[in-house]
Amino acid sequence: MNIDFDKTGGLVPAIVQDATSLEVLMVAFMNEEAWRKTVETGFATFWSRSRNKLWLKGESSGHMLVVKEILTDCDADTILLKVEALGPGVCHEGYRSCFFRTLENGRWKVTGVKGFEPSKVYGGGAE
Repeated sequence: MNIDFDKTGGLVPAIVQDATSLEVLMVAFMNEEAWRKTVETGFATFWSRSRNKLWLKGESSGHMLVVKEILTDCDADTILLKVEALGPGVCHEGYRSCFFRTLENGRWKVTGVKGFEPSKVYGGGAE
């Protein structure tokens, strides 16, 4: 089965989930080249919309994502990657998951665990 990149304009959402805890770590996008690289290498690779280029997750931080399982939805236009995260977090703000805020009583509250200090990993930039 092929992923339907045409339906969504060349990019499909890629949900990244911890293979053991099942925690959702992040959501990114893949084009066909990122998809092929991910399948070929076993490391999560995405299309960076902000940088307009291919992005190997962890290329600057070292916090790579080792792909353990790949699933797709019934329409073949969304990818789910179950991964082993190498490093203390995947979020460029230093958290284990990009989903570190919870809406409580109409306000966002930080409920995630911070695993690293971004300035020490990225030197002022973000992955």
